[in-house]
Amino acid sequence: MLLAAAIAAPFAPARAAGVLAATPISRMDLKWWRERHLAKLEELRRVQPNLIFLGDSITQSWEFEGGPEWKNFAPVWRRFYGDRRAVNLGFSGDTTASLLWRIRNGETDGIAPKVAVILIGANNLGKLRWSAEDTLLGIDTIVGDLRRRLPSTRLLLLGILPSERSQWTSQTEWTVNRALDAKYATDRIVTFLDVGHVFLTGNRVNRDLYYDPKLNPPSAPLHPSAQGQALMAAAMEPVLANLLGDRPRGK
Repeated sequence: MLLAAAIAAPFAPARAAGVLAATPISRMDLKWWRERHLAKLEELRRVQPNLIFLGDSITQSWEFEGGPEWKNFAPVWRRFYGDRRAVNLGFSGDTTASLLWRIRNGETDGIAPKVAVILIGANNLGKLRWSAEDTLLGIDTIVGDLRRRLPSTRLLLLGILPSERSQWTSQTEWTVNRALDAKYATDRIVTFLDVGHVFLTGNRVNRDLYYDPKLNPPSAPLHPSAQGQALMAAAMEPVLANLLGDRPRGK
Protein backbone atom coordinates (compact mmCIF):
# COMPACT_ATOMS: atom_id res chain seq x y z
CA MET A 1 0.00 0.00 0.00
CA LEU A 2 2.86 2.37 0.78
CA LEU A 3 4.47 1.75 -2.58
CA ALA A 4 1.14 2.25 -4.36
CA ALA A 5 0.79 5.62 -2.65
CA ALA A 6 4.25 6.82 -3.59
CA ILE A 7 4.61 9.70 -6.02
CA ALA A 8 7.51 10.33 -8.39
CA ALA A 9 10.37 12.28 -6.79
CA PRO A 10 11.58 14.96 -9.25
CA PHE A 11 14.06 16.57 -6.85
CA ALA A 12 15.43 13.49 -5.11
CA PRO A 13 19.04 12.43 -5.62
CA ALA A 14 19.45 9.58 -8.10
CA ARG A 15 20.42 7.18 -5.30
CA ALA A 16 16.97 7.71 -3.70
CA ALA A 17 15.30 5.42 -6.25
CA GLY A 18 13.66 2.55 -4.39
CA VAL A 19 14.39 3.98 -0.92
CA LEU A 20 11.06 4.46 0.85
CA ALA A 21 12.45 7.02 3.29
CA ALA A 22 13.18 9.30 0.32
CA THR A 23 10.01 8.51 -1.66
CA PRO A 24 6.95 10.77 -1.23
CA ILE A 25 4.23 8.69 0.44
CA SER A 26 0.72 10.03 0.97
CA ARG A 27 -1.43 9.32 4.03
CA MET A 28 -4.54 10.88 2.47
CA ASP A 29 -6.44 7.64 3.10
CA LEU A 30 -6.53 8.69 6.79
CA LYS A 31 -9.46 11.06 7.35
CA TRP A 32 -7.81 13.12 10.10
CA TRP A 33 -4.57 13.44 8.13
CA ARG A 34 -6.39 14.51 4.94
CA GLU A 35 -8.48 17.06 6.83
CA ARG A 36 -5.42 18.45 8.61
CA HIS A 37 -3.48 18.74 5.35
CA LEU A 38 -6.33 20.66 3.69
CA ALA A 39 -6.78 22.89 6.73
CA LYS A 40 -3.06 23.66 6.80
CA LEU A 41 -3.10 24.62 3.12
CA GLU A 42 -5.81 27.16 3.92
CA GLU A 43 -3.92 28.42 6.98
CA LEU A 44 -0.77 28.91 4.92
CA ARG A 45 -2.67 30.95 2.34
CA ARG A 46 -4.31 33.07 5.04
CA VAL A 47 -1.28 33.69 7.26
CA GLN A 48 1.55 33.93 4.72
CA PRO A 49 3.95 32.73 7.41
CA ASN A 50 7.28 34.17 8.37
CA LEU A 51 8.19 30.92 10.14
CA ILE A 52 7.10 27.31 9.54
CA PHE A 53 7.69 24.14 11.56
CA LEU A 54 7.83 20.88 9.59
CA GLY A 55 7.66 17.61 11.46
CA ASP A 56 5.74 14.80 13.10
CA SER A 57 3.82 14.40 16.38
CA ILE A 58 6.52 16.19 18.38
CA THR A 59 5.88 19.31 16.31
CA GLN A 60 2.11 18.81 16.25
CA SER A 61 2.16 18.71 20.07
CA TRP A 62 2.65 22.49 20.10
CA GLU A 63 -1.09 22.80 19.38
CA PHE A 64 -2.24 20.91 22.49
CA GLU A 65 -3.72 23.09 25.22
CA GLY A 66 -5.27 22.46 28.61
CA GLY A 67 -5.31 19.32 30.70
CA PRO A 68 -2.36 18.39 32.90
CA GLU A 69 0.64 20.73 32.92
CA TRP A 70 2.81 18.22 31.06
CA LYS A 71 0.42 18.32 28.09
CA ASN A 72 -0.27 22.06 27.99
CA PHE A 73 2.01 23.03 25.09
CA ALA A 74 0.18 25.97 23.50
CA PRO A 75 1.20 28.61 26.09
CA VAL A 76 4.86 27.84 25.40
CA TRP A 77 4.25 28.09 21.65
CA ARG A 78 2.60 31.47 22.11
CA ARG A 79 5.48 32.72 24.28
CA PHE A 80 8.13 31.85 21.71
CA TYR A 81 6.30 32.00 18.37
CA GLY A 82 2.95 33.72 18.87
CA ASP A 83 4.03 37.05 17.35
CA ARG A 84 6.17 35.60 14.58
CA ARG A 85 3.49 34.57 12.04
CA ALA A 86 4.39 30.93 12.64
CA VAL A 87 2.52 27.93 11.19
CA ASN A 88 2.72 24.45 12.69
CA LEU A 89 3.06 21.78 9.99
CA GLY A 90 3.54 18.81 12.31
CA PHE A 91 1.59 15.62 11.55
CA SER A 92 1.51 12.76 14.03
CA GLY A 93 3.07 9.56 12.71
CA ASP A 94 4.80 11.14 9.72
CA THR A 95 8.09 9.77 8.46
CA THR A 96 10.49 11.55 6.13
CA ALA A 97 8.46 10.03 3.28
CA SER A 98 5.13 11.59 4.25
CA LEU A 99 6.69 14.96 5.05
CA LEU A 100 8.23 14.85 1.59
CA TRP A 101 4.78 14.19 0.11
CA ARG A 102 3.32 17.19 1.92
CA ILE A 103 6.15 19.45 0.76
CA ARG A 104 5.43 18.43 -2.84
CA ASN A 105 1.67 18.69 -2.50
CA GLY A 106 0.95 22.24 -1.48
CA GLU A 107 2.57 22.95 1.87
CA THR A 108 5.38 25.00 0.33
CA ASP A 109 3.35 26.58 -2.49
CA GLY A 110 2.86 30.34 -2.57
CA ILE A 111 4.79 31.10 0.62
CA ALA A 112 8.21 32.57 1.37
CA PRO A 113 8.96 32.24 5.10
CA LYS A 114 12.22 33.57 6.45
CA VAL A 115 12.90 30.31 8.31
CA ALA A 116 11.70 26.71 8.19
CA VAL A 117 12.39 24.53 11.24
CA ILE A 118 12.63 20.81 10.42
CA LEU A 119 12.35 18.05 13.01
CA ILE A 120 11.78 14.66 11.38
CA GLY A 121 13.05 11.10 11.44
CA ALA A 122 11.87 9.66 14.76
CA ASN A 123 9.15 7.56 13.10
CA ASN A 124 11.63 6.16 10.58
CA LEU A 125 13.33 4.47 13.53
CA GLY A 126 10.24 3.04 15.22
CA LYS A 127 8.29 0.06 13.90
CA LEU A 128 9.61 0.67 10.38
CA ARG A 129 13.26 0.42 11.48
CA TRP A 130 14.51 2.25 8.41
CA SER A 131 18.29 2.39 8.47
CA ALA A 132 20.45 5.39 9.31
CA GLU A 133 21.55 5.54 5.66
CA ASP A 134 17.96 5.56 4.37
CA THR A 135 16.84 8.09 6.98
CA LEU A 136 19.72 10.39 6.09
CA LEU A 137 18.76 10.13 2.45
CA GLY A 138 15.16 11.02 3.35
CA ILE A 139 16.25 14.07 5.33
CA ASP A 140 18.67 15.16 2.61
CA THR A 141 15.89 14.85 0.03
CA ILE A 142 13.60 17.02 2.18
CA VAL A 143 16.35 19.63 2.54
CA GLY A 144 16.99 19.56 -1.21
CA ASP A 145 13.31 20.05 -1.97
CA LEU A 146 12.98 22.94 0.46
CA ARG A 147 16.05 24.68 -0.97
CA ARG A 148 14.51 24.52 -4.45
CA ARG A 149 10.94 25.37 -3.49
CA LEU A 150 11.77 28.04 -0.89
CA PRO A 151 14.99 29.59 -2.23
CA SER A 152 14.86 32.62 0.10
CA THR A 153 14.17 30.57 3.24
CA ARG A 154 16.84 29.67 5.80
CA LEU A 155 16.55 26.12 7.11
CA LEU A 156 17.02 25.20 10.78
CA LEU A 157 17.46 21.42 10.81
CA LEU A 158 17.13 19.85 14.25
CA GLY A 159 18.70 16.56 15.22
CA ILE A 160 16.46 13.60 16.04
CA LEU A 161 15.65 13.84 19.74
CA PRO A 162 16.85 11.13 22.12
CA SER A 163 14.36 8.42 23.04
CA GLU A 164 14.41 5.22 25.06
CA ARG A 165 12.86 2.79 22.61
CA SER A 166 15.71 0.35 22.00
CA GLN A 167 19.49 0.21 21.88
CA TRP A 168 19.32 0.04 18.06
CA THR A 169 17.13 3.15 17.90
CA SER A 170 19.38 5.14 20.23
CA GLN A 171 22.47 4.18 18.24
CA THR A 172 20.77 5.04 14.95
CA GLU A 173 19.62 8.42 16.30
CA TRP A 174 23.23 9.16 17.24
CA THR A 175 24.54 8.03 13.84
CA VAL A 176 22.04 10.16 11.92
CA ASN A 177 22.72 13.26 14.01
CA ARG A 178 26.51 12.96 13.70
CA ALA A 179 26.22 12.58 9.93
CA LEU A 180 23.91 15.61 9.63
CA ASP A 181 26.24 17.69 11.79
CA ALA A 182 29.18 16.83 9.55
CA LYS A 183 27.30 17.41 6.30
CA TYR A 184 25.81 20.81 7.15
CA ALA A 185 28.57 22.20 9.38
CA THR A 186 29.58 24.87 6.86
CA ASP A 187 26.36 25.17 4.85
CA ARG A 188 25.23 28.76 4.24
CA ILE A 189 21.50 27.94 3.97
CA VAL A 190 21.07 25.02 6.37
CA THR A 191 21.90 25.33 10.06
CA PHE A 192 22.04 22.00 11.88
CA LEU A 193 21.30 22.14 15.60
CA ASP A 194 21.26 19.15 17.95
CA VAL A 195 19.20 20.13 20.99
CA GLY A 196 19.07 16.58 22.35
CA HIS A 197 21.33 17.46 25.28
CA VAL A 198 18.48 19.27 27.05
CA PHE A 199 16.68 15.92 27.42
CA LEU A 200 19.65 14.14 28.99
CA THR A 201 20.94 13.86 32.53
CA GLY A 202 24.50 12.72 32.09
CA ASN A 203 24.25 10.22 29.25
CA ARG A 204 20.76 9.02 30.15
CA VAL A 205 17.35 10.20 28.97
CA ASN A 206 15.61 12.32 31.60
CA ARG A 207 12.24 10.56 31.72
CA ASP A 208 10.68 13.52 33.57
CA LEU A 209 10.87 15.58 30.35
CA TYR A 210 8.71 13.16 28.33
CA TYR A 211 4.99 12.54 28.58
CA ASP A 212 4.95 8.89 27.41
CA PRO A 213 5.83 7.49 30.88
CA LYS A 214 2.89 9.51 32.30
CA LEU A 215 0.32 7.81 30.07
CA ASN A 216 -1.87 4.90 31.10
CA PRO A 217 -0.43 2.48 30.21
CA PRO A 218 3.01 4.14 30.21
CA SER A 219 5.41 3.76 27.29
CA ALA A 220 9.05 4.48 26.56
CA PRO A 221 10.14 8.14 26.42
CA LEU A 222 9.73 9.51 22.89
CA HIS A 223 7.53 12.65 23.01
CA PRO A 224 8.74 15.62 25.06
CA SER A 225 6.35 17.00 27.66
CA ALA A 226 5.42 20.67 27.57
CA GLN A 227 8.26 21.30 30.02
CA GLY A 228 10.71 19.41 27.82
CA GLN A 229 9.58 21.22 24.73
CA ALA A 230 9.99 24.58 26.50
CA LEU A 231 13.64 23.64 27.13
CA MET A 232 13.98 22.71 23.46
CA ALA A 233 12.50 26.05 22.36
CA ALA A 234 14.87 27.93 24.67
CA ALA A 235 17.86 26.00 23.29
CA MET A 236 16.79 26.85 19.73
CA GLU A 237 16.02 30.48 20.40
CA PRO A 238 19.44 32.17 20.01
CA VAL A 239 19.94 30.50 16.63
CA LEU A 240 16.35 31.01 15.49
CA ALA A 241 16.27 34.69 16.46
CA ASN A 242 19.50 35.24 14.56
CA LEU A 243 18.11 33.54 11.43
CA LEU A 244 14.89 35.55 11.65
CA GLY A 245 16.74 38.78 12.39
CA ASP A 246 14.60 39.59 15.40
CA ARG A 247 14.89 39.69 19.19
CA PRO A 248 15.08 36.49 21.26
CA ARG A 249 11.78 35.37 22.80
CA GLY A 250 10.82 33.36 25.84
CA LYS A 251 12.11 35.53 28.66
